[in-house]
Amino acid sequence: MLHLIFQSPLDSAVLERIAVGDEVIFLENAVLRLLKNSVFSAALTQQLTKNRLFVLADDLLVRGLNATDLVAGIEVISYAQWVDLTIKNTVIQSWT
Repeated sequence: MLHLIFQSPLDSAVLERIAVGDEVIFLENAVLRLLKNSVFSAALTQQLTKNRLFVLADDLLVRGLNATDLVAGIEVISYAQWVDLTIKNTVIQSWT
């Protein structure tokens, strides 16, 4: 399953609903919760042991951020890679 997280602030209950092996894309202002010094950094590091976490490069760029600002292990992707993930994962859950 592919999870699209738009929600900011991020609710820890959302992270608890993500099954092992699911993939997650953080979008829009949700990318601000991925910062390595955020209150969610420990939870995200733990989540990375079970899931692949992604963020759109354009969402980082618009907010003046880059990959080095994020929790280690979060993958920066393009729109084309997002499309690939939607093709791979036939079930998609949006969290707004």
